[in-house]
Amino acid sequence: MCRTVTERPVRLPKVRAVTAQVVQKLRSDARDNRERILDVARATFAAEGLDVPMREIARRAQVGVATVYRRFPTKEALLTAAFAEQMATCVAVVEEGLAAADPWQGFCQVIEGLMAAHALDRSLARALASQYPQVFHFAESRDRALRGLAELVQRAREAGGLRTDVGVEDIVLALMANEGLRAASRETRVAASRRFAALMIQSFRADPVPAPLPPAVRLPLPVRP
Repeated sequence: MCRTVTERPVRLPKVRAVTAQVVQKLRSDARDNRERILDVARATFAAEGLDVPMREIARRAQVGVATVYRRFPTKEALLTAAFAEQMATCVAVVEEGLAAADPWQGFCQVIEGLMAAHALDRSLARALASQYPQVFHFAESRDRALRGLAELVQRAREAGGLRTDVGVEDIVLALMANEGLRAASRETRVAASRRFAALMIQSFRADPVPAPLPPAVRLPLPVRP
């Protein structure tokens, strides 16, 4: 029996509902792919540098090369997106330290803040130390963080809290050393990073005064093959 035209409005809502579910599923898959690509790119660029090809990023993310280029037309676009959050974190921590009334306390606050953030995201120190001048937005944020860090170092020196032979390079070095922390859980890594930050602050101080350290943390020792 043929269906009449008047029956169509009854079925259309069902069609729309199914269509909406398909579109939502596609959008969800696209978001998942994008986040997976960014996670892989972030870890890969931080560990191996910018020379890793886009095809390899796609392989590690288990997506097609076309999918990567659809989301990120160039490697510069991928790099900027991958490290945008890390650079924003660096800038925010440094600017908060600059706003402190006491330069030395502001300096300590930045060391603790950067190391705590890095304990949760190990690519942060690499992002801060890396130099990718061809990526304007990345370089702009990085330079802003480093300029603020240099200003904070100068203020802490002039206030007499920071050793005169300590520079920005030493802070980046400390952050990269912090990257070597290995722990079974995120909580343990954060606790170990907190103690390491306290040790670094003691070594940076112009007139070291023994102060209580955060509790020691048991970490797994590396096993030689």
